[in-house]
Amino acid sequence: MASRPPPRFVVRPHDAGGLRRRALWLGAGWLLSLVLTGLVVGGLVRHATPAATEKRQLDALAKDNDDLRQQVANLQRATQVGDIATRSLRQTLAEREEEISGLRADLGFYSRLTGGDAQREGLKVQEVRVQPVASSHAWNLTLSLTQNARRGEDVDGTATVSVEGLRGEKVVKLDWPALGDAAQSSGIPFRFKYFQQLHATIVLPADFRPTRLLIHAQPSGDEAVSRAVAWNDAVSGHLTPTQGEQDAQP
Repeated sequence: MASRPPPRFVVRPHDAGGLRRRALWLGAGWLLSLVLTGLVVGGLVRHATPAATEKRQLDALAKDNDDLRQQVANLQRATQVGDIATRSLRQTLAEREEEISGLRADLGFYSRLTGGDAQREGLKVQEVRVQPVASSHAWNLTLSLTQNARRGEDVDGTATVSVEGLRGEKVVKLDWPALGDAAQSSGIPFRFKYFQQLHATIVLPADFRPTRLLIHAQPSGDEAVSRAVAWNDAVSGHLTPTQGEQDAQP
């Protein structure tokens, strides 16, 4: 029996449900694309509005402001540290200057005492210092007198002090009798071979502003020695070896 050839056409039943499902999927996809497109467009529109632009600008300005505040704070701290370091350095320099001044005074004193300065032999007013007495117009006075050791003999005499200053608008000079103790009206006595410190208390008028001290040391049988010292230098004790002095030569 001869075989039958396959048929040229195949008849299949029509699937209406599959077509509907495909159409529904296509419709859902199209709607979803529309929604996504609307969201994207809406976001772009919102970012492009003036309010959004101003907000971004404000945010940027706020950030810049915070950065500037931090920089100012850093600079202020750096300035404070620099000020503290400067004050410390100035204080150290002042202390060193005071120390050097004291060492120079000591050097001059011992050089004078041992005869290291042959051109200035004889009596000398080495140091002048005044210190205030609390709750009064009185001042404690200290005078240091020296003599070159080469002389090898005692020197004696008296020392007096005058004070120049302002009283109102006038320059006034207060001599020793108006300043010193009545018991030492003729002066402060001294007698020494090498050096001696003299002490006294002077009283200044309440309306008197001192500017300068005039020291006068009169040794027995020899020429007097005078020295002028600024009041502020006498208060601080910083005196230079040649500041206003006129020492008698031997």
